[in-house]
Amino acid sequence: MGATARTDSTWRNSATRRHDDGLWRNWAGNVTARPVRTVAPRTAEELSAAVVRAASDGLKVKAVGSGHSFTAAAATDGLLIRPEGLTGIRSVDRDAGTVTAGAGMTLRRLNQELSARGLSLTNMGDIMEQTVSGAVSTGTHGTGRDSGAIAAQIAGLELVTADGSVLTCSARENPEVFAAARVGLGALGVLTAITFRVEPEFLLTAREEPMSLGAVTSGFDALVAENEHFEFYWFPHTDRCVTKRNNRGEGPADPPGRAAAWVQDELLSNGLFGAVCALGRAVPGTVPGIARLSARALSARTYTDIPYKVFTSPRRVRFLEMEYALPREAAMAALRELRTMIERRRLRVSFPVEVRTAPADDIPLSTASGRDTAYIAVHMYRGTPHQAYFTAVEQIMTAHGGRPHWGKLHGRDATYLADVYPRFAEFTAVRDRLDPDRVFANPYLRRVLGR
Repeated sequence: MGATARTDSTWRNSATRRHDDGLWRNWAGNVTARPVRTVAPRTAEELSAAVVRAASDGLKVKAVGSGHSFTAAAATDGLLIRPEGLTGIRSVDRDAGTVTAGAGMTLRRLNQELSARGLSLTNMGDIMEQTVSGAVSTGTHGTGRDSGAIAAQIAGLELVTADGSVLTCSARENPEVFAAARVGLGALGVLTAITFRVEPEFLLTAREEPMSLGAVTSGFDALVAENEHFEFYWFPHTDRCVTKRNNRGEGPADPPGRAAAWVQDELLSNGLFGAVCALGRAVPGTVPGIARLSARALSARTYTDIPYKVFTSPRRVRFLEMEYALPREAAMAALRELRTMIERRRLRVSFPVEVRTAPADDIPLSTASGRDTAYIAVHMYRGTPHQAYFTAVEQIMTAHGGRPHWGKLHGRDATYLADVYPRFAEFTAVRDRLDPDRVFANPYLRRVLGR
């Protein structure tokens, strides 16, 4: 059995699961795979031997993380590499400001280990259940005026290639491979360790408050320019947004009280929100009213804490997601078109639309490669028909030269992607050199990178 995409409303576990019969599922439950073999190597040498053996047996090889991608980027019917043996902090270089971590380490554990040493990443996304290798390979990002995606914070990496070679890569050593492998989609090999640039731990002050959609869209450029990290969520069927501004502060730390945090982050954002999404799935006509209630349920708050506790939030409500990266100057026009489309087609959308930003970077397949970027992400509650909504959104985004997030649902292929990524050919040339026999190929990579 190869990789298949389907919605499974019985899926409950918070991470990937390999069943007794060998079936693997992702977090959302929409992707499954049944590999011939599964291994969990503890060293780069063990992984190298497993790759060489699989290639000699004619098997394709893929590595999975914690399964938080919505695409089948990591699915295989050959050899599945599991990450749990490649964990832990390998080294800390305070003079260079770097930390090297095993590729299978989760972002949660990495941040905890960094904090224990008085260190921090500069920026990160809004969840931390992914492995570090999965997060960088698919271009996981947060929001930032000056600081980019997690991959943009990489100073070096270790990669096992199709012939079993173990490559150490940085801007000085194997620089062409380093440039490409920071967002490598699992197409160049299997990451075994990643070296991140870090800094002394600092404090962030978060200011969350409701605003009207008109105020946010008209003031978007100023809000981005005035804040180190700005994002907002717009609730379809309403004129309401929730904004979040994160900026460095002197302190002291002033985290949310335990009771207040539970009400906001667990009761409202997860428990109650999940219940109303389930109601909207069962009775679609209730969605606009639910959206208006949801938009008004979250109130303003300000708090100060260490970075990863401000950047991230618990996400327990299961959903499917599509996200596009647009030239920043096109984002608000695209959002207005999205709103008009929802109203015109009378779609019922219970999840808010998320908007974030990133500065241009120099990574060939980063969604922010070569241009200042705004991200527009759309979601649908699990089990709710999503195709019509996502297809219509994709038409809007591609009309603006949008680049799909590599780990989220989209319908683009290599022909389209080569046109919106000026350095696409640079990446595929590295792939041709490292994996000419396509040991690391699967149907998803054949679609997005070509054969």
